[in-house]
Amino acid sequence: MANPDSPDRPAQPAGGKKPQGPGRPAPSRAAAGRSLLWLGLITLLLLLVWSPFLTAGDPTEVPYSTFRAQLEEGNVARVTVQGLKVEGTFVEPVDRTIPRPGDDDEETVEVDEFTTWVPAFGDDELFALLRAQGVEVVTEPESDFSWWLVLIYAVPFLFIVLLMVFLYRGMASQGQQMSQMKKSRARAYERTDEATTFDDVAGQDGPKRELEELVEFLAEPGRFEKLGGEIPRGVLLVGPPGTGKTLLARAVAGEAGVPYFHVSGSDFMEMLVGVGASRVRDLFQEAKKEAPAIIFVDELDSIGRRRGAGLGGGHDEREQTLNQLLVEMDGFEPNLGVVVIAATNRPDILDPALLRPGRFDRQVTVDLPSRKDREAILRIHARRKPLHPDVDLDEVARSTPTFSGADLKNLLNEAALLAARREREDIRSEDIDDARDKILMGLERENLVMSDEERRLLAYHEAGHAVVAAFVPETDPIHKVSIIPRGRAMGVTQQLPQRDRYIHSQEVLHDRLAILLGGRAAEELVFDTRTSGAADDLQRASRLARQMVTSWGMSEKFGRLAPGSQQEEVFLGQDIAQRREYSEATAREVDQEVRAILDRAFDRARDLLVEHREGMDALVDHLLEHDEVSGRRVMELLGAPMEDAGSEGQSEEEAESEETETAEAEE
Repeated sequence: MANPDSPDRPAQPAGGKKPQGPGRPAPSRAAAGRSLLWLGLITLLLLLVWSPFLTAGDPTEVPYSTFRAQLEEGNVARVTVQGLKVEGTFVEPVDRTIPRPGDDDEETVEVDEFTTWVPAFGDDELFALLRAQGVEVVTEPESDFSWWLVLIYAVPFLFIVLLMVFLYRGMASQGQQMSQMKKSRARAYERTDEATTFDDVAGQDGPKRELEELVEFLAEPGRFEKLGGEIPRGVLLVGPPGTGKTLLARAVAGEAGVPYFHVSGSDFMEMLVGVGASRVRDLFQEAKKEAPAIIFVDELDSIGRRRGAGLGGGHDEREQTLNQLLVEMDGFEPNLGVVVIAATNRPDILDPALLRPGRFDRQVTVDLPSRKDREAILRIHARRKPLHPDVDLDEVARSTPTFSGADLKNLLNEAALLAARREREDIRSEDIDDARDKILMGLERENLVMSDEERRLLAYHEAGHAVVAAFVPETDPIHKVSIIPRGRAMGVTQQLPQRDRYIHSQEVLHDRLAILLGGRAAEELVFDTRTSGAADDLQRASRLARQMVTSWGMSEKFGRLAPGSQQEEVFLGQDIAQRREYSEATAREVDQEVRAILDRAFDRARDLLVEHREGMDALVDHLLEHDEVSGRRVMELLGAPMEDAGSEGQSEEEAESEETETAEAEE
């Protein structure tokens, strides 16, 4: 017997209506009429096809000459004349030789009754001869019936009838499609044994508490209502992509003991104006029938964008859909017992009327996980994956500071695929390291062949980054330096943070600028040239320095003034371009200050390279020999304090065979 809670069971449609079973429905009048029409048409065609064979039992046709000879001999007893057709009976049977069907031979048969045809030129002596022989003559009028006439007149009539039937069916189907188009596409959630619960959601303790309270309110409303509490109309989950907003909604569905409808914002949109609003009405009507109930709308920004925005004006269908959603959530009529949970990663473009209390009373931020949360997420995703004892999930969490929950799941999945490709029984640290390199920087470009001069220049570029990173005070430890091309990066100097940073001081940012410009400084110091390999470094450094001046007040000239302004999205229609709140003279001073900050960072990086030139040359030799050097070995070659090195101490030989953990690509 099939398990009713099986996850393969299709979701029940909104409103609790079960799909019709496989039984044959009773035929309608229209279906019966169509069946009779087709039956008549088939019968007519069969008559037309088989009409020659229906006369198989008629009298045998004989030549007119044979008939005339037998008449002259007095062997004709009776004839019936109908036009040119003559049928009759012989007194004595006459032998008639006819060919066999499908054979070259002939056979002789005795003919009692015959049929023949008077020649078209006529026979003036026939009637006199019949009278002379005393033959009984019967005449009949010539028949006007013809199957071809039936075909000529019936086929156009049948064609018109069929055309009308098809047009009627098309109009009926269009009416059904229009009625179905206005129905909500929300799917009712059915809890199964493998349903997601809050135990499957790691981290995000604040959002979990908010949603757990919502589930408790729906399960025991009296406990809150006795203190005057009211159920929230809506909960908006806000956060970057992949942080677990939809996962939290699935957990609510698994925990809630009330009907749960889930739909995407794009499911409301159609070409025809008014369809989206009709679907919103139908969705809330179905939810009210099952109240208390929960509605989950994923990607709310697809229908909740600010009204009247956009360079080309508003979108009528989306705005009508949004208007209907606003009315259903908090309009003239109360909407008791229906809670809306929505998710979006673009709260800045939502209509203000949608965000006010009474509609979305709570806005829950689902942010990127912390290091502790990342470790918990990794443990959940590693439940069904065999990990080697050398895998330290805490170290993996430390090396993935910018990863979301979806990124961490993808990391372990890529590691599992790599381990299976290498025919291993479990997942090792090397597999996770390689998977992280693949995600952050892309695949190794094995077919890329560089000349010795290019490899040497690349090695000095990465060594310049490493030297500056090793001797500036406010920076993260070096984990690995590599000149193996991956994706769009020709090389990389990787640093792993000891902890997550949420506030960056001015000293940290200046050190960061010096590290970014260390590669260009090495090129000019050693080769007295500039290459395109520093393009990404220069862009990131320029962007960072401009933010320091225009947004964070880290400039001596401007002090606490932040001449920058928040950039508006162009498609919102508020400003076609970024609005500037300062004059052209101030803009020139901003450019000068940004250039001054970058020049100071470059001079600082160049001074460090000159001071530690010997260590940089030694690091370059090792890079050219091994392509990759671990962070601890880098610190040894540069003579930097060992406590600043990465947590994993690999020897030079180990670095040849095993990939270490990756962080941010510098190129």
